Amino acid sequence: MNKQESIYMNIHQDIIDRCKSGEQKAQFQLYKLYYKAMYNTCLRIVNDSLEAEDIMQESFLKAFEKINFYKGEVSFGAWLKRIVINHSLDELRKRRLNTNSIEDSVYEIKEETYEDLEEIEVKADEIRDEILKLPEGYRIVVSLYLIEGYDHDEIGKILKVSSSTSRSQFARGKKKLIEGLKKKEIKKIN
Repeated sequence: MNKQESIYMNIHQDIIDRCKSGEQKAQFQLYKLYYKAMYNTCLRIVNDSLEAEDIMQESFLKAFEKINFYKGEVSFGAWLKRIVINHSLDELRKRRLNTNSIEDSVYEIKEETYEDLEEIEVKADEIRDEILKLPEGYRIVVSLYLIEGYDHDEIGKILKVSSSTSRSQFARGKKKLIEGLKKKEIKKIN
């Protein structure tokens, strides 16, 4: 394999290649394959269904414009997700819902132990709903770490903060998430 060839072999490589040649039918096929996952990624970050839909659509347009830059070093889905996450974060920055930046709210976190979520009987949609209730900074880091699978170094680069800031935001977000889930559990019991 020479350096020009794709390092990562995509199962939909034929569709990607057709998109690179500008075929609209192939673009629609690719969109149908990835739109649900990309919409959910947007929604977890911006916490607004209409805005998530807009961002997802714009992200696909950006991806199709830049598809010739996709070199196959990662899966196409991972490449597209990175575009979606970056665009979602850019839109949040434009909105400036929180005037405090994530970096401004750094506190020293002491080592604490949290009960496992397994001790609380919850469904996946309840966890998702509780994540969406978290303050923006926590919600983004918790979503990127738990759901999208990024590590704290990667999250730091994406959000332009230190990895220790990502860790502290995650720890506080996780604590609030667990507290919210426990409250739901108590309400179920009573």
